[in-house]
Amino acid sequence: QVQLVESGGGLVQAGGSLRLSCTASGRTFSTYVMAWFRQAPGKEREFVGSITWSNSNTVYADSVKGRFTVSGDNAKNTVYLRMNNLLPEDTAVYYCAAQTRRTTIMTIASRIRYDIWGQGTQVTVSS
Repeated sequence: QVQLVESGGGLVQAGGSLRLSCTASGRTFSTYVMAWFRQAPGKEREFVGSITWSNSNTVYADSVKGRFTVSGDNAKNTVYLRMNNLLPEDTAVYYCAAQTRRTTIMTIASRIRYDIWGQGTQVTVSS
């Protein structure tokens, strides 16, 4: 019903910046929360940040708070992740995810809250 496509990944030096985009198509009116997750080699997929469409509330993981910003463009059905002051430990595949179910008992940072996922985009930060 909803499809997500990420873009904007690449190679950047530590201290640099990058902006990722996630565009949703399909039944976007059924999307309540969109989030960014990342997964580094050998590690579990972890929450990065999220935005709630109805009120634009954002939530961030402690590891990226103050460095990353999640924003949304309602007209374009697009969510962005602006990443500043990148660190080598930020290297990962970044995934966009969407919650399309009306109700959930899962927290905003829980992977199982989200039922739609993008294909991921690679971010590599060199030291």
